[in-house]
Amino acid sequence: MAQHNLGTVISFEFFRTITRRRFWLGTLAFPAAIAVILVLTVISNITTNSTADAQKSAQFSIAYTDDSGLITDQAAAMFGAHLVSDRQQGIDGVKEGTTDAYFAFPADTATETVQVYAADQGIFENGKYSAVAQEMISQSVLQKIGSSQLATMAQHAATINVTTFQGATEAGGLNSAIAPLLFMLVFYGLIMLLAGQMVNSTLEEKENRVTEMILTTLKPTTLITGKVITLFMIGLLQALVFALPVVIGYVFFRDALNLPALDLSHLEFDPVRMIAGFLILLGGFSLYTTTLVAVGAAMPTAKEAGSFIGVMMALIFVPFYVVGLVVSDPHAVIVEIFTYFPFTAPTTALLRNGLGTLGIIESIIVIAILFICAAAMLRLAVSLFQYGSISYTKKVPLRSILSRKGG
Repeated sequence: MAQHNLGTVISFEFFRTITRRRFWLGTLAFPAAIAVILVLTVISNITTNSTADAQKSAQFSIAYTDDSGLITDQAAAMFGAHLVSDRQQGIDGVKEGTTDAYFAFPADTATETVQVYAADQGIFENGKYSAVAQEMISQSVLQKIGSSQLATMAQHAATINVTTFQGATEAGGLNSAIAPLLFMLVFYGLIMLLAGQMVNSTLEEKENRVTEMILTTLKPTTLITGKVITLFMIGLLQALVFALPVVIGYVFFRDALNLPALDLSHLEFDPVRMIAGFLILLGGFSLYTTTLVAVGAAMPTAKEAGSFIGVMMALIFVPFYVVGLVVSDPHAVIVEIFTYFPFTAPTTALLRNGLGTLGIIESIIVIAILFICAAAMLRLAVSLFQYGSISYTKKVPLRSILSRKGG
C-alpha cells in the first residue's frame, strides 16, 4: 500500500509539473538563452578581431617627425602622413583639430618609445593610433631591409606611448573610466543584495492574508510607492554599511594590513559622465525595484516568484557575454539593442558610459527610457497588488489587469 501511495504521489507531482506551460517556458528559456549568447559571443569575437585588424589600415590625418631617418616617403604616403618641422607643431595641430594624430619617432625605435599624440576617440578606438604607427615602422623596415639590425626590428614591435586630447585638453584614458564604472559595480551590488527583499516586500502581506486589511486604510499607490522608496533607503544604508569597514580599514589599519597606498590624483572625474552614470544607476535601480515589486504582487508565494528573480538576475549579466563587442564596436546593432532595451540598458549603458562611448544624446535617451519604464512598472505593480489582494492562492493574470486598465 505504501509503495502504491508513493507511486501515486510521484506520478501526480511529475505530470502536474510537466503539464504546466510555465514549466516548459522556464525549462526551454535557459537553453534558448545559452544558444543566443553563444551566437552573440561568436559575432562578438569575429567583430573584435576584424576591428583590430582594420585599425592597422585605418585612415586619418597624420603628422610626424622622424629622428631615426627610418620612415620612408613611400610608407608615409601609404598612410597619408606628412612631415612637420618639430614636435610642438605636431602637438599643436592635434590640439587645434587640424590633424588627427602626430607621431614622434625617436632616434632609435628599437630601444626608445614612440610618442603618439592624437584626438581622443574612445579607449578602444584609440588603439588605431599605435597600430598605424607600428605599421609605418614595419613598412619602412620592409622597404629598407638588408641588414641584420633591420631584420631584428622587423620582428619586434616598437614601444609606443599614446597621449590623446579632447580639444586642447589631455584626455584621461583609463583613468577617466574608473570613476564612472564604479556606478556599474554599485548597481550590481544593490540588485544582488536586494532582489529577494524587493519581491518579498509585497509577498509578505499576501502570504500573511493581511492585504485587504491594509488596503482599507491605505491607497495601493501610497503603499507601493512607500515600499519602493523604502527599498531605495535600505539600498543606500546597505551600501554605506558595506563601504564603511573598507574605508576604516584602509584609513586606520592600512600598514597593519599591508595594503598598498592608493594614488587617486591620476583619476579623472568627468562631470558629464559622472552625472550620466548616477542617473542611469538611479533609473536602472528604479526599474528593477518596481519590476520585482510587481512580481511579488502578482505571485501567490515566494516559491512561484523565485523563477522570475532568476530571469531578472540573468538579464543584468547578459551584456557581459558580448563585452568584447561593447568595447570594440559600441555602435553595433546588438550593442544598440542592449543599450536601449530597458532590462539590459543599465549594464550596457553604464559600461559604455565608463568607456566614453555613450554620447550625451544616447545617455539622455537611455535615462528617459529607464525612468518612463520604471513609472509604468510602478503603476502596474499598484494594479497587481490591488487586484491580487483577493487572489491569495493563484497568480494574478496580467492580461485581465491590462484589460481592466484599458477599459
